[in-house]
Amino acid sequence: MDDLLLLVHRIPYPPNKGDKIRSWHLLRHLARRYRVHLATFVDDKDDWQYVDHVRKLCASSHFAPLNPRMARVRSLRALLANRALSLDYYSDRGTRKWVCQTMRDRPIERIVVFSSPMAQYAQPYEQARRIVDLCDVDSEKWRQYAQQKPWPVNLPYAWEASRLLRYERKVAACSDAALFVSQPEAELFRSLAPESAAHIGWFGNGVDTGYFAADGVYQNPYADGDQVLVFCGAMDYWPNIDAVQWFAREVLPVVLARVPGARFVIVGARPAPEVQALAALPGVTVTGTVPDVRPYVAHAALSVAPLRVARGIQNKVLEAMAMAKTVVLTPQALEGIDAQPGRDVVVAEHAVDFADAVVAQLARTGAIGEAARARVEAAYGWDARLAALDALLEAPSNRHGSTAPAAAGPVLPTWNQA
Repeated sequence: MDDLLLLVHRIPYPPNKGDKIRSWHLLRHLARRYRVHLATFVDDKDDWQYVDHVRKLCASSHFAPLNPRMARVRSLRALLANRALSLDYYSDRGTRKWVCQTMRDRPIERIVVFSSPMAQYAQPYEQARRIVDLCDVDSEKWRQYAQQKPWPVNLPYAWEASRLLRYERKVAACSDAALFVSQPEAELFRSLAPESAAHIGWFGNGVDTGYFAADGVYQNPYADGDQVLVFCGAMDYWPNIDAVQWFAREVLPVVLARVPGARFVIVGARPAPEVQALAALPGVTVTGTVPDVRPYVAHAALSVAPLRVARGIQNKVLEAMAMAKTVVLTPQALEGIDAQPGRDVVVAEHAVDFADAVVAQLARTGAIGEAARARVEAAYGWDARLAALDALLEAPSNRHGSTAPAAAGPVLPTWNQA
């Protein structure tokens, strides 16, 4: 096996949230084909228990502790340097030293970067083939945050949006391929970074249909008679916070007026204070961390994904579909998912329409859920999704005029200037 350096901004296990699901399957896939040398951060003390599990897949590894509070303070240095805060948030001398040592000691000709801030560690190694999985257009997420926040609270979000986009463009230009989680994300970035359009691509997320099985047997976590509308996700993530607040305050009261037995259950780790406060509303339950989300999905009447701000693919939607649940979701939550509204999922945008859709689906059988499962089985296997990455890793470098699948793009001087 050839050696490969993999740089990931957060330990790729457990696969219980969007970025970890993608990075975990990426690591597993690469470890079957290369000797993987992994550098990553651990930003949750509970995740240290998984280090040995991840290490078993690697030829060598470096796990750097990251204290989110201290990292936020450290990121303020970026204001003086006029660069993206995210760069300083993930800047670590020990990680840089480990990468330097590994690149010096190993015949590494391929580097895979997961998430743009990790590109700073690959910057010196122009001799290697460099594939960057940007996942989402993160700068666009910050721009949307800025639009949602009032002045002057929006100013830091606007700052990060502009500086991070500038950095993302430089990273893409210096890469052999810049990849995203969906075609819409890739097309958006092409419009923002036209100089790199020829080597921008995408590969979508998959689903472990064996783990998220439609016929699994799980103990019911709900009270008898409840018609549960479940939302699963990391509950310290602002788009999820916004989604459940909107649903609990604008949609659920309309549903309860027509279906008194309906219950909205919010399942996910680290619920923010705004999320915890929703538990005081009629019909709302906030679980916090649970050992396994599958029982909560399996015994729910419906899965809901009322996101108003969304980037990339919503794994929560794919997982619910895999478990043959009818999913009622906004157009934003459907972006990048190959599913037909009305057949595989139910799409509604405004609060009254969303409530009408929920009430209608509570009165129906599981035909849409069965179609959703079939769609996931047909289109969302991980090996098929990652095949495009295999081809890119084995192609000759396109930064020096080759005719590789991703055409040549300009090389800018450095990655670590935002």
